[in-house]
Amino acid sequence: MAGRLGWFLKEVWVKECGLTLSFTIGAMTPRLPSLSLYTKYVDMINPGTPYNCSGSNNMPDILSHSQDPQGPSL
Repeated sequence: MAGRLGWFLKEVWVKECGLTLSFTIGAMTPRLPSLSLYTKYVDMINPGTPYNCSGSNNMPDILSHSQDPQGPSL
């Protein structure tokens, strides 16, 4: 069985290498994130990162525009 599969893959690679490569990449895509160190560290960092959102959108320390008048007018 393995010999026939190897022969088939060899023949397909010779005839349609671009198509074979695209199917190979597509088949590996769901499996690759589990092998990544980036995924490991993201899973460690996310639970330790606080998510603070006031929800009121009131941020008095940030100007809405740099040209907005602040304080009494001259």
